[in-house]
Amino acid sequence: MKIIILGSSAGGGFPQWNCNCRNCDGIRKGTIRARARTQSSIAVSADGVNWVLINASPDILAQIQATPALQPGRADRDTGIAAVMLMDAQIDHVAGLLMLREGKPLELYCTPSVWDDLNHGLPLASVLGHYCGMRWHPIAGAADDLSPVAIPGIAGIRFIPVALKSKAPPYSPHRQQPRADDNCGLLVENTASGKVLFYAPGLGEIDPRVETAMRSADCVLVDGTLWTGDEMIRMGLSAKTASDMGHLHLYGTGGMIELLDTLGPRRKILVHINNTNPILDEDSAERALLSRHGIEVAHDGMEILL
Repeated sequence: MKIIILGSSAGGGFPQWNCNCRNCDGIRKGTIRARARTQSSIAVSADGVNWVLINASPDILAQIQATPALQPGRADRDTGIAAVMLMDAQIDHVAGLLMLREGKPLELYCTPSVWDDLNHGLPLASVLGHYCGMRWHPIAGAADDLSPVAIPGIAGIRFIPVALKSKAPPYSPHRQQPRADDNCGLLVENTASGKVLFYAPGLGEIDPRVETAMRSADCVLVDGTLWTGDEMIRMGLSAKTASDMGHLHLYGTGGMIELLDTLGPRRKILVHINNTNPILDEDSAERALLSRHGIEVAHDGMEILL
């Protein structure tokens, strides 16, 4: 099973178009050692031919251009993307659906709450109905129902959604009334090797079910949005904490690093990195700290084999 990280940044990408923070200014001027990143998405395949796109980034066209396996190669109109699976309805995970409108109907897998948001809060389903259209396949994201998802044409991979405690998008009609299936993580299992990936680009809180899922995985690819809970406030860029935004901070008591340290010898990778996060500077003290803890930072084009 191959996983390609198409985009490793949080919303806005890196550098963000309107941001002049130390990181964004530094990468533009070449004064820091860092990689540019597009917005969060991965692709998964067992055969290297048919792929499941997990989250559809606004940068999907650039990501396809950078990934030959997703490009047309078998017919005049073709794609390696067999289906799209959404972990939530955040704009940086769904806007790319509009970029796929020239093809056949999109085989879309998501929870009922995400589908509801795509029909009401941000009605992409209605818009795309005038183009390619979408065929919705419900996935179970409720905390007590973790039914595996089988995707036709994707043999050898089992997808198991895991409900996450986070938030619906700001545009969602139920933003202030969270539902159990607003946000999902995903266990992705190679049924031949038994190897498992746990993927959760948005993770606001760790509960026992999520911790169990992480401990069952050979590789965890998880939310690394912000270094500290008050990062955006201290920089004068937002009045919101990491928790307000639906993300678990990395550094400090109760943070992601602390949790990852308890998982033992498995591959640990951070994804969905905000442009302000100091770990983007490869020479930073924060990046060095991650290395000492055996934690990697995802970059666009990174491949994981399980």
